[in-house]
Amino acid sequence: MSTKATQKKATQENHDPLAAIGARSIPEFEGVHDVWPRGDRLRAVRAAAEAYKPRFKAQGQVKAVQSVDIAAAPYPVGFAFHNAVSVPSLPLIAMINRMIVVQYDDWDGRARTLVFEPTMPEGSAEAPFYAQLNELVDKIPGGQKFASLAMLKYYSEPLDALEQLGLTPDDIDFCTFDHLHVQDPRMILGSTSLVPGETTPRKPLFGNAKMLVHERELATLESLHPMQWAWYVEDGLEGVDPDAFVKFSGDIELGPGITLLWTPGHTDGNHSLCLNTPDGVWVSSENGISIDNWQPELSKIPGVRKYHETYGREICPNANTLEDAQDQYDSMIKEKTMADSCTDDPRFLQILPSTELVDWKRFWPVRPTKFQGGISYGTITGSR
Repeated sequence: MSTKATQKKATQENHDPLAAIGARSIPEFEGVHDVWPRGDRLRAVRAAAEAYKPRFKAQGQVKAVQSVDIAAAPYPVGFAFHNAVSVPSLPLIAMINRMIVVQYDDWDGRARTLVFEPTMPEGSAEAPFYAQLNELVDKIPGGQKFASLAMLKYYSEPLDALEQLGLTPDDIDFCTFDHLHVQDPRMILGSTSLVPGETTPRKPLFGNAKMLVHERELATLESLHPMQWAWYVEDGLEGVDPDAFVKFSGDIELGPGITLLWTPGHTDGNHSLCLNTPDGVWVSSENGISIDNWQPELSKIPGVRKYHETYGREICPNANTLEDAQDQYDSMIKEKTMADSCTDDPRFLQILPSTELVDWKRFWPVRPTKFQGGISYGTITGSR
């Protein structure tokens, strides 16, 4: 490349954050979330996903992907299935958060490693909902012991998960969360300010890695509405370097086989990880916590299939926050349209909840109709 061409490319990257990371926007989805009226919008979203999917698959596959379990934590059943579950004696279930590591080439041919959902449990505990739940458990005799035995389980922290995969923090180029509920960016990106209770400033967890974040999600954390407050870590941006974020809008392709789909509704800036693998397309999201949320007509969880039949809905949303229920519905249809069928049971779609309902006998009959349990393709390699 000539000096003039190199300078031109550098100028473009300075003005275009997507070009700087070898990514690009997706024209098929432009404007579909603005279509009115709402029935037309749903049809537009579905049609756009149908148009984009074959092009996405033809572009290629990711090089490797591996999920690692991080922790299991309690969650209200009423939130998980929009009050559809008819088991009043079981108010809480547990769900497993997973970190997904993806290796791919960006559109400039650079090898990249992305970490999706690197949740730090101590950061999540700061969100008002979980802080208040912990206070409630503390007031119950033996409550903490019961919670630890029945609902809590710690598998790996993000750095331990990297080590398991043969990676170091410096191997990571990007990290991202589908949304920032119960996430503390200081734990990931570091902070020049002290986190309460700590004596030294937090250092970045993944070296110089940038956090990819939808501009609407970051703006939400910067200016919380009372209806959003309980699920966000209010001071999570204090002391964080703004340049540590790469903000994007809409839907973007990071490289062949990897896309971040804008899936608004659960939050304004919610986005889902979409991967093309040897078994076809997988989508990871927290719009649901079980495949039952996306395919309620197949659900064996009491009440979920009835919800589908009663209301004529194709999905049953994870509904702790319904910032826009209709948008979330449309987004879940977008995810369903993009996902391919499971190779081991084609009735079900390859949708991996980023936080999945546990398949533990103690929570019967609220157990996933099909437990996805993680994802693994290729070999993750480090020390590039």
